[in-house]
Amino acid sequence: MMLMGDKGSVQTQTKVLSQGCWTQVSCPCCVSKQVEPLVLIQLSDSIQPVTKRWLISLIEASKRHGGAALLTHPGEDECGNVIVVSAPRCTLLRATEDLGLCKKYRNEEMASFSYHDRDNFTNVDDMQKFLTLAERQYIVKNELDSLQAQKKQRIPGVPEAPGVLEAWENICQKLVRAGVIKNIFPLHDQKRLNDLGRRWYSKKQIWRQPLDAIQSYFGGTMAFYFSFLQFYTWALVPPAFLGLVLTFLLPGGGGVVKEQAGEGVMEEEDYGLSVSGHMVQAVFSMLWSTVFIEFWKRRSSSLSHRWGTRHLTERFAEPRPGFYGTLGINPVTGRLEPLFPEWQRQLRVGLVSLPLVGLFLGLVVLGMTGFYHGEALVQGFHQDSGSLFSGVLLYMPSIAHTVYTTILKNVYHAVAMQLTKWENHREESSFQNHHITKVLLFTFFNNFAVLFHIAFYKQDLPLLRKKLASLLILNQLVNQCTEVVVPFIVDRFLSAPHKKEQEDDLEMDKLRAQRRLPPFPGLFAEYIELLVKFGYLSLFSCVYPLTAVLLLLNNVTEIPGDAYKICKLFRKPFSAPVSNMGVWQTAFEVLGFVSVMSNCWLLLLSPRVQEFCLEGGISGKNILLVAILVEHVLILVKMILAFMIPDEPDWVRIKREQIEFNSMQALGKQKL
Repeated sequence: MMLMGDKGSVQTQTKVLSQGCWTQVSCPCCVSKQVEPLVLIQLSDSIQPVTKRWLISLIEASKRHGGAALLTHPGEDECGNVIVVSAPRCTLLRATEDLGLCKKYRNEEMASFSYHDRDNFTNVDDMQKFLTLAERQYIVKNELDSLQAQKKQRIPGVPEAPGVLEAWENICQKLVRAGVIKNIFPLHDQKRLNDLGRRWYSKKQIWRQPLDAIQSYFGGTMAFYFSFLQFYTWALVPPAFLGLVLTFLLPGGGGVVKEQAGEGVMEEEDYGLSVSGHMVQAVFSMLWSTVFIEFWKRRSSSLSHRWGTRHLTERFAEPRPGFYGTLGINPVTGRLEPLFPEWQRQLRVGLVSLPLVGLFLGLVVLGMTGFYHGEALVQGFHQDSGSLFSGVLLYMPSIAHTVYTTILKNVYHAVAMQLTKWENHREESSFQNHHITKVLLFTFFNNFAVLFHIAFYKQDLPLLRKKLASLLILNQLVNQCTEVVVPFIVDRFLSAPHKKEQEDDLEMDKLRAQRRLPPFPGLFAEYIELLVKFGYLSLFSCVYPLTAVLLLLNNVTEIPGDAYKICKLFRKPFSAPVSNMGVWQTAFEVLGFVSVMSNCWLLLLSPRVQEFCLEGGISGKNILLVAILVEHVLILVKMILAFMIPDEPDWVRIKREQIEFNSMQALGKQKL
């Protein structure tokens, strides 16, 4: 099949591909004059022609014969090490129904797509308008991943030991392990990418990004990240304004905690004020984090409805690659597939994964305890000797702790990945959620343990303020380097020769150029960075009101920097349709609840509150009881706020219920 639509962009991509070498299809609705290259399979440099022909025939074969029902092109020649893959119209439409995507019906309303009712959906004859580029490429990848051996067989041209396919073994995974397949990645449409870049990072679109174009080209995962980043940047304006007011306009910096010179005593200058900036910032942070998350949920639900991903059916799709079990009939779908009992997975999580995660968290605390103990020993030794050697030793605990945490982090990440694989999750989203949760727990301890130790154990607010300020300023400097300086150098110096080469050679093989790019590392590090900085703001900003200001400045450079890196420095990633941020949204909500406990304790340590308690003769036990009472009241306020702000706007709720009702009616008609 040839996919019609933007003929100019398709011709740009297919310039080096002979149209006559594409798979010939027999289905009349799938025949066209132009094929859109979607995915490239990079094979081993030593691939045997017989192996390549066998793989091509398998990809082209129909579903009932164990194939993927896709279109292939052998690349430069049959002996080359690439296979270019596209998809016929029927395969794309059937996969759209399997994924549970919603598309525009003939009445211009969104509806769950049904293959049997396909003629009533708009643009169903033009796949480039009906499905986004990211959706088409993901469907191809999903069909390749679902390839399974129908029986035990040998892979032609591969040695005996690694070349044996067991019955129902995943073929692509087997070929990767055997060294036959090196990479599978979606292809860039250079014309569309350049247009997107001009609208996105070239114009420095910080406050209003082309989210629909991002979702269409890079997929929902990328679009939700940048939508959240934009929403978060806007939401930082109120706390940043408050921080500036408390720091520069109120007398004494708004009552910000200070340290009396030479005495190490905490104090606040009151200037006749009844409440301090410390207290105002603490209460505001707790309420702001709740309002921010609740309004983001509303924004997320409206985006998922607009992009047709509100009713995904992943749990009914084929199992993810790597899922294993006893071959049997799925009681829900009736398909023959590997089955794995849920109770066994829960046992693995509860009896093995959780204790191992707890062990590593204990090692984090042990490392922090060793750091403080070593620091105390070295400082005592330096005070006794005062030599140059002892002065150098002062840096050893920090260096040793940094090396320790780095090694521990790398080991833990490898263990977390292996544990999640061993838990054997059926759906890809479940696999990702469990893996991310494990890493998030470790990251939370690793980044906030020292700050909690200073705040709750040492009860040293001036030191906490200095530590938080140093972390934010250091992160800002590192971010400016990675988000601005590095892309500038790459664009002006490293990418310039390739740009000149493309201008001089109009017949340059674009497919070969894309293979030279490194794979995209994913958004994990980006979300971790946002989460950690959100934690700084929601948990500890009351001791340093300028936290939101620094985070706002950071996000201003983060958006165009991330956009440039994704468009120019990496291969295009696959992106599964998603309805929200997944477990990351839950992580931000959890931090919002933890912020209540953190800020209540910091309020208790406020010099103004301590002075009030001393003057009133309130005992330490009663102070603690009052703090617990205030904490519960504030948690109740957060819960009331969360209840009062619906997770989805009324119009989205009505549309969702209409889709559910129409789907139920359509199912009833099919039964009749």
